[in-house]
Amino acid sequence: MRTKIAVSAALGLGLVFGAGTPALSSSLTSTDEESATDLEAAVVPGQELERITDGKLEKGETAYVDVTVATLWTDSKAPRKVDKPALGHPVDLDKWNKNLKKTDVRRGLTGKVETQAAYGSEVTVLKTKGDWAKVAVKAQSTSKNKKGYPGWLPKKQLVENDRFGQLKDDQPRAVVTKKKSELEGIEFTKDTGADVSFNVALPLIAQDVDDVRVALPGGGAAWIDFDDVAVYESDGKPDKPSGADLVKTAKQFDGLRYLWAGVSSYGFDCSGFTYSIYRAHGIDIPRDSGEQATAGKKVSEGDLKAGDLLFFSTSSGTVHHVGMYVGDGKMIHSPNASKDVYVTDWKSWDKGNEFSGARRII
Repeated sequence: MRTKIAVSAALGLGLVFGAGTPALSSSLTSTDEESATDLEAAVVPGQELERITDGKLEKGETAYVDVTVATLWTDSKAPRKVDKPALGHPVDLDKWNKNLKKTDVRRGLTGKVETQAAYGSEVTVLKTKGDWAKVAVKAQSTSKNKKGYPGWLPKKQLVENDRFGQLKDDQPRAVVTKKKSELEGIEFTKDTGADVSFNVALPLIAQDVDDVRVALPGGGAAWIDFDDVAVYESDGKPDKPSGADLVKTAKQFDGLRYLWAGVSSYGFDCSGFTYSIYRAHGIDIPRDSGEQATAGKKVSEGDLKAGDLLFFSTSSGTVHHVGMYVGDGKMIHSPNASKDVYVTDWKSWDKGNEFSGARRII
């Protein structure tokens, strides 16, 4: 059954009625409705969605990712010629993946890329240098920076938009649950250079029978297929998942090619995969495997349950890999640049006897 969530009055009548989109719900009396009709003509369509910015991107400011997936690099000189499709606005991630078809080229990202951030992600600007900015991704916890996971990206992949930030705080949100979806019926903006993928969360402003209408980080709005999202109040979370729920979500990525530092349906690294699966269920764990190995509680090998995280370490004790237990002695993981996400017998896979423990998050 479809549910509807009330739209905050803070959006104003112009947004819901003037844009030609149905509100999610309404408690207006007939008199209120007449007043709303009168107000509609006085409101410029889309004005409540215009981007608010001072036109600068400076240290300490909040910004939002304005491409399908932004890749954060160790510095501005790290990208290679083959990485050019990931540096533009818009990005062309399908072309980038084609450029990375060979394992050695894909493996060459190791040490050059820090992490990724999906469309609409909030970041804090740490510093700027020319056409690049060093930012911290708020939603990715790490000991590297208390503001979030740090890395460099082209400035053109970011937008400053105080209005979008307010909508994120005040409005319900639509979170993409499918591997990939599309923005349709884009209005009040020329910025149409992004698609939406797994775990993208955007402010919800209206809904009809088949679609939800969301605000975009660069201003304007668009529709997303209702079946591609889950909808929550601004402070709401998904129900606590079972281990089977986590495994079901993880298995939809079976066969997806590994990508160093990846956190999206265009490619995951090992910890980006487990981080993203838990985040899809409203549970935040650290971004990197070494810190994930301290999350939750320790669980013995003989007591493993679906959804538990399995860790593997070097001889020095440094955690270098993580997978998710799926039951029956198997795990699903994104192992390395020569492999895809897949399910395997974890003991048979661990030929080097590097298993170093398991953690239960739920």
